[in-house]
Order: sequence, then C-alpha cells, then structure tokens
Amino acid sequence: MRGLPRQVKAALEKARDSALLAVEVYNKPAVKFKSGGYITLMVIAWTSLFHAVFFRKKTKPFRRKANKRYEKIEGDFKYWELDECLRQYYGTDTGNPVRKNLEFFIPLRNKIEHRSMPQLDASIFGECQAMLLNFDEMLEQEFGTKFCLRESLSFSLQLFPSSESLVDAVKHNPATKPVVDFIQQFRSTISTDITASGKYSFKAFLIQVANHKSQNALPIQFVHYNKLTEVEKEQVCQLTAMVKFKEVPVSNLHVMKPSDVVEKVQQALGNPKVPRSGKEVDKFNLDVHRRCWRKFKVRPPTGSQNPEATDWKFCIYDEMHKDYGYTPAWVKFSVEKLKDEAEFESLYEPNASVT
Repeated sequence: MRGLPRQVKAALEKARDSALLAVEVYNKPAVKFKSGGYITLMVIAWTSLFHAVFFRKKTKPFRRKANKRYEKIEGDFKYWELDECLRQYYGTDTGNPVRKNLEFFIPLRNKIEHRSMPQLDASIFGECQAMLLNFDEMLEQEFGTKFCLRESLSFSLQLFPSSESLVDAVKHNPATKPVVDFIQQFRSTISTDITASGKYSFKAFLIQVANHKSQNALPIQFVHYNKLTEVEKEQVCQLTAMVKFKEVPVSNLHVMKPSDVVEKVQQALGNPKVPRSGKEVDKFNLDVHRRCWRKFKVRPPTGSQNPEATDWKFCIYDEMHKDYGYTPAWVKFSVEKLKDEAEFESLYEPNASVT
C-alpha cells in the first residue's frame, strides 16, 4: 500500500481484513452464527472501504454538529456510518443495486447481531454473496486490481445446501419471525430490475458435469451471464423456469393470503388513500387486488372448471383448501404497476369487471 496517505491506508487495511475475516467465519463448517458474523464484519468492511475512498478524495467522513463543527466522542471524531456513506457516495442514485444490497443489510445487521439464527443462512445466501463480490469490484474500481481479495479466496468445498425456506425457518424457530417479516417486506418493495441484478443478489446453478478429458481443465468455471450468446441465455432461462416450476408447487414457498398481499402492497405504496363512495379508503384493498389478478390473468375467475390454471410465478392453487395463495413476486409486480396512476385507473374501466 505504498504511496497511499496514512488515513487511506489504515481504512483500506481495515476494510480488507474485515472482509477476509467475514469470509473465514462464513466458511467455517462448525460455526452456526454464519450470517450474523459475516454480515457484521462485512458492514464494517464496507464502511471502512467508503472511508478510504472519501479520505482519498480529500473528504473527511466525520459527522458535524448543527454549528458545523465536527462531532467528537471521548476525543475522537465520530465517523459516518454505512447509511450516511451510501447517501454521500451514491447521492440521488437510489435505485443502484449495490446500494440496495447494502441497504438490505444495515437494518438486518441490527436485527440479528445479538441473535443466532442459522435457519436464515440459505435464504439470504444470494444477497451475502453479492455483498462480497460487489466489495471486491469496488476495491478494484477505486484502488486497482492489486488490492482485490479474489486472489486470496478459493471456491469453498460444498455439501448440498439447505433447501429450508423462510417459512420453514419460522416454523423451526418462532423467534425468527420479526427478521423474516423484515426480509420479505424489503424484498417486496424493490423493483424486479434490481431483484434480477447480480449486484443485489448473486444466484447460480451448480451443476455436476462429466469429468473433462484434460487433467489440466479447471474443475469449476464461472461464466458471466452477460457474456453468453443469445442462444445460451435462452437455454439458461429455460433451465431457470424449469427449476422454479419444480420448486414452487412442491414446497409452496412464501405463499400469502389475499389480505397479506393487500397489507404489503398498501404499505409499499406509502399507505395512500383514495375517495370511494364518499369516504377515504386504502388505495390498495381487496377489491383492487381482485381487479389486479383478473386484469393480469394471474388466476382463473371464481368458479372456473380449471382452478389450478394459474400463473405459478404469482399465484398457486391449494387443492386441499380450495383457495389461492400469492407469492412475493406478485407483491413486487403489483407495487410496480400501481405506482403508475394510469395503470391504477385502468382497473376501473368498464371491461375490467370483477368476478
């Protein structure tokens, strides 16, 4: 780290050491506090990395009082925490997927740092992996390749990961419910573009293949989606759809009742009110929800001879209870659509009747 100012060097060393410790904690097979330890250390790593960037740009990442003087605690300057670093670094770019990934972890860290919830590990693995990849990418972007961590890390040996869902986690440990509620609520409020971005959540298929003829061939190779041909991308999408189709009907993951959907969408829209029949009512209510699933053909009309003919990405028919459950993807879709006032008004057009 020769040539870097002292404050930049100190913050950068702390950032890299914290990230390496985070990975070491997560990959230890005997550690049950994986996500909690990893997230806490990675928040420290990201905060220190931003401090290093600000120091290099001659910006002091210190909090100020109302009189513009720097705030101190026991004689030391009070540094910006991660949320303030995000505001200063990204400014008005509130939809940046890297920023959204970190905004997911700030409150989550506060909720789990004093609890042990190994049941959540599998469910947030994608966000955890993206958090590390984004960190290494920013190291390279701001300070150059020689500071990256990738040469210090290898692909960890894997057993088949847990298929436990957030719903299962609550069943096994009811204390996880407030954290699970937060995770589902946060995911339901972000756009599908951000959700699909590898910068927000990194997801991959690990598929066993036949051994290569050459003994020198790499046993594991990563291929970026953006570098695939159009034919290869189509094949990946087909595989993704096939896996989703297999998972959803069997495990019934994250299924919600209509009233739960209404509550989440109304909250995500900012709890708006509209005049109906001479009084103010919630903008998104059960009536609007019925109009939405009918317009977007999410499920068959009431009384259909084929009630199971749903759009399984958004809705699942429960044969045992003769009713329908809705997925978090439907919540996200509804929020995005109803942010457009014209889309909302179209629900009340004459040909948009509800059955």
